[in-house]
Amino acid sequence: MKIITILPTYNEAENLPQIVQDLLHLEGLNLHILIVDDNSPDGTGAIADGLHAACPARVQVLHRPGKLGLGKAYLAGFRIALADGADRIIQMDADFSHNPRYVPIIVDCSLKYDVVIGSRYAPGGAVDDRWGPGRRFLSWGGNVYARLVTGLKVQDATAGFKCFRREVLQSLALDSVRSDGYAFQIEMNYLCQRRKFSFYEVPIFFEDRRIGLSKMTLPIVMEAAWRVWEVRFWR
Repeated sequence: MKIITILPTYNEAENLPQIVQDLLHLEGLNLHILIVDDNSPDGTGAIADGLHAACPARVQVLHRPGKLGLGKAYLAGFRIALADGADRIIQMDADFSHNPRYVPIIVDCSLKYDVVIGSRYAPGGAVDDRWGPGRRFLSWGGNVYARLVTGLKVQDATAGFKCFRREVLQSLALDSVRSDGYAFQIEMNYLCQRRKFSFYEVPIFFEDRRIGLSKMTLPIVMEAAWRVWEVRFWR
């Protein structure tokens, strides 16, 4: 089973080498990595090229001309992964908030379920104690809001740690997906649920990023707040 893990990057020069190494060292998996870099000014793209040169059979790089959005980065990665014959496509952050140690568990669950989510809010999941009350409320409240508006049944509607079976992504009209950030995760979940694909949530500990600054911005949050209504009534 060929697995392609998509890592979108923007200014992840300090995190990227270690997370790629940790993923490549996972045992028992035919795992490949696709780094999608948005012309990071900190040199992440050059580091990604070096990782490809060191392991060209398992590490590929897609360079984009600028910061074009997280959702578009994943969509570009999905298309490449499908064209490269991936049986499972994993999406995850490159900042260690999604720990590679969960990947084998998630892949194993994908043998039975169509979409597997690394979930902060499934029973047994948790977020970092370093999260303040405001961030906790925003994340938890955003999930409740998204689920109420869209009817999503998953506990962690905005999770970015996921594994899709090949046939799931093949069945979706990827060109029609317009959201970015949290809204992208919500829209993808909604499309999968509407097509009656099965979900499973693996509880994870969501660690605060080890190095660097969070990519969450007010425009991303605001987009998610209004985009869920568009997802609900116009998808």
